[in-house]
Amino acid sequence: MTIAEVSKKYNLTQDTIRYYEKIGLLPKIPRSKNGIRNFDEQSCRWIEFIKCMRDAGMEIEILIKYVSLFREGRDTVSERKELLKEQKEKLLIKQKRINDTLERLNYKIKLYDEIESGKRKDFTEEIL
Repeated sequence: MTIAEVSKKYNLTQDTIRYYEKIGLLPKIPRSKNGIRNFDEQSCRWIEFIKCMRDAGMEIEILIKYVSLFREGRDTVSERKELLKEQKEKLLIKQKRINDTLERLNYKIKLYDEIESGKRKDFTEEIL
């Protein structure tokens, strides 16, 4: 796949993909005879992983550390696992905040529904 195809498939800019390659998050991308990147299945799996971790909120520095540990081999499994567990914990905290916010929004929407329908005459809770 070309960089344009990969960019479209994973909804990443070509600049972002080049950046990931430049900072060492991606393995060396195979190139055609004329030097054009030719993303293979392994390269695409790396992009999927990186995108997933970035979507999970993993910072670039932590991702670089993870990839570096991965390249060191099996002896780093525990360290990599710990990085993923830490990211999972951060994501669970974020999920709780989102759920709390959704509850608040649902409450406000219900309140406004009651005001609009005339079921609620007292507007003191409206600003809360």
